[in-house]
Amino acid sequence: MESVIGLVVGLFCVFLVLLKKINGWYIESKLEKTTRSLLPPGDFGFPFIGNMLSFLKAFKSNNPDRFIDSYTNRYGRIGMYKAFMFGSPTILITAPEKAKQMLMGEEIFIPGWPKATTKLIGDKSFIAISIERHRRLRKMTAAPINGYDALSTYLAFIEEATISSLNKWFRIGSEIEFLTELRRFTFGIIMHIFLSTEGSSIITGLEQAYTDLNCGIRAMAINIPGFAYHKALGARRKLVEILRSVLDARRKRKELVAGKNNKNGKDMMDRLMEVEDENGLKLGDEEIVDILIMYLNAGHESSAHITMWATVFLQENPLIFRKAKEEQEEIRRSMISTSQKHLSLKEIKKMEYLSKVIDETLRLVNISFVTFREATEDTNVDGYLIPKGWKVQIWARSIHLDSSVYSNPKQFDPSRWEGVIPKPGTFIPFGAGARLCPGNELAKLEISVFLHYFLLDYRMKRVNPKCPIRYLPHPRPKDNCLATISRSSCTD
Repeated sequence: MESVIGLVVGLFCVFLVLLKKINGWYIESKLEKTTRSLLPPGDFGFPFIGNMLSFLKAFKSNNPDRFIDSYTNRYGRIGMYKAFMFGSPTILITAPEKAKQMLMGEEIFIPGWPKATTKLIGDKSFIAISIERHRRLRKMTAAPINGYDALSTYLAFIEEATISSLNKWFRIGSEIEFLTELRRFTFGIIMHIFLSTEGSSIITGLEQAYTDLNCGIRAMAINIPGFAYHKALGARRKLVEILRSVLDARRKRKELVAGKNNKNGKDMMDRLMEVEDENGLKLGDEEIVDILIMYLNAGHESSAHITMWATVFLQENPLIFRKAKEEQEEIRRSMISTSQKHLSLKEIKKMEYLSKVIDETLRLVNISFVTFREATEDTNVDGYLIPKGWKVQIWARSIHLDSSVYSNPKQFDPSRWEGVIPKPGTFIPFGAGARLCPGNELAKLEISVFLHYFLLDYRMKRVNPKCPIRYLPHPRPKDNCLATISRSSCTD
């Protein structure tokens, strides 16, 4: 009986190996023979699903890095491998110099996000449009978000929201889901910037829809009830409905005040409604909605997760906490000496060590662990060929945790950034090149202000400090960082 079972298992293993080989032959048969010989090493997994099972298995375990490790262990640390991901033949990039080439070569390597991501965020958003349209829209939207005047304006609201939120969580006096509360906090900030005049009912509706949307952004595009993508599509429809209703309401209000030129109090939706290109053409409703969905999503998820992890790392490392706190205490003393009651961008620039804490958190956590591109022409990279039309994935996580790039890469060590300017391609939490995340400065401002007040006046104690981590869609404790917030004592 045992011999029969062994035979069946052996035959099944042989069948799986043959299935993989047939799938690889089929995919490569579409290429010229000379092209096939220049592909980097790797494998395409099984028909239709490719390497997605091993990817999902790794990222649903406590060791997501084993997915890329399976390639480096088999083929060496060459920095690029062939695979089949999200329904397309793909080249995985895991080396800084190659990542730089992909991210900086905007004309050759255009956005190549999975179908699910593009459909959910919108094919007229920044992640899907051409480089020319991207530059035009980026120029239009970047200044109101990352410009000096804009950041100065937003700083007052962020500071007020931070003080109020920390005090509220402290007064609760019991356990809270710290990450959940931070997501609400950052969502309120981004809503103020983009939709400042809307009511709380709109904010509540958008917040829940974004929670569902995020679960499907990096899922396989399976539109069947029970799958994350199906639920996320429903969330997108709700988002579109809400934002279109806001657009319609604002147009009606503008008609009532036609001829009045009041530039005060305008938020990002107002600016998107009014902007014109060089030919006098305005953005359509679909473009405005897709841009807002992208910005509203990116503008609060990353900030909330990084703020949570920075707080966790600071609490877990008392010496680092003390050094960061001393810097903030010096800033507060300086403000008191000049009777200054509120933070300004001048104080933010003085937070040099805190900035290193944030950068180290970005490196270690890897909220955006992979960036997607597509080759517009056959491209040779270090002797290997990336065929035209193939997808390219730049694995920031692998680069940020590479021991040949960073010593003790899994150790939280902000001092590694002292006197260091990262080499191109080695530190890419916000991407690089023309498509660098336009909201990066705003995100760091939010995080800096929150950590400033937290370090000075509060402490966090996790209920489950050893809680397992869930890595998709973003790394987070499975209990959403269940914790209590208390005020710090004078002796802390």
